[in-house]
Amino acid sequence: MLDTTPLTRAVDHFADRLRAAPQSRLQRGAAAEALGLARELARWAQRVEDPAAEPLEMPDAGMFAVADQITVAAHDLAVVLRNEGELAEALMLVEEAQKRAGV
Repeated sequence: MLDTTPLTRAVDHFADRLRAAPQSRLQRGAAAEALGLARELARWAQRVEDPAAEPLEMPDAGMFAVADQITVAAHDLAVVLRNEGELAEALMLVEEAQKRAGV
């Protein structure tokens, strides 16, 4: 079984930073960056679970919900990751999104 703890820790840290960020930072792009990450991780998990189905897009629930959205999407993805390469790719996506978000 693949240990996905590094992914869940990284995304939990990002989510905590988003929750602590001022509204102005969220408005300047941090929320949009996080939503983009959540959507990407959710699509990835859906493609693994059912490759024949068209992935559903995660809705925009507002800037104050993005921390929860990335957490849910990442934890869903962690369940279906198959190997260390996929884990490393997911970690890279989270780290890059956090840098771009500036939190």
